[in-house]
Amino acid sequence: MRFDGRYVALERLSAERHGEDLWNCVGGESHADLWRWMPDGPFPDRASLDAVLRAKEASSDPLFFAIIDHSSGLAQGHASLMRHEPKHRVIEVGGIMYSPALRRTRGATEAMYLLARHVFEEMGYRRYEWKCNTQNEPSRAAALRLGFTLEGIFRQHMIVKGVNRDTAWFSMLDSEWPARRTEFERWLDPSNFKDGRQLTRLKQTTSDQPALYS
Repeated sequence: MRFDGRYVALERLSAERHGEDLWNCVGGESHADLWRWMPDGPFPDRASLDAVLRAKEASSDPLFFAIIDHSSGLAQGHASLMRHEPKHRVIEVGGIMYSPALRRTRGATEAMYLLARHVFEEMGYRRYEWKCNTQNEPSRAAALRLGFTLEGIFRQHMIVKGVNRDTAWFSMLDSEWPARRTEFERWLDPSNFKDGRQLTRLKQTTSDQPALYS
């Protein structure tokens, strides 16, 4: 399974094919802080990272993808589709690990676009979720920028690395996807960039407030 975009491709994670690249860009003590909000890591040595990558490779839920930068041909991160509920046509994106080289790039945004497009258009799902620690402000901001809507906070939802985690719960719906797709594709178009800088921002319409229902 592989999804190709203009800037990146996503392919099934393989410890053998992608381990060296991922070790170089997210492994070792120098990258320890990248794993602060993740349920696993950091990985001080190659063997410990490889063991986890092999487990991720063997998993079908979460289903992990390596993110391959087209310009370099290197794996620069990974992400997964998880908590697959075919009966309700609901799935979550998670396990997102971006190397410093991938963060805040067109490829980083395109990777999320490719997964969302697969979920809504190829899988035919009706609900796409994003969850993160409430204290993880970059992840919360990313969810909103990408077009997810905050639905609420699940208090003491999990214990991660021995610490209580309150979880911010976001979603995107199939009815919202056509407008989201249009905006993704407008932003990702090369005409939106000059000298490596964006000319306009990604303008997905969401709010960092729980939705209210009557």
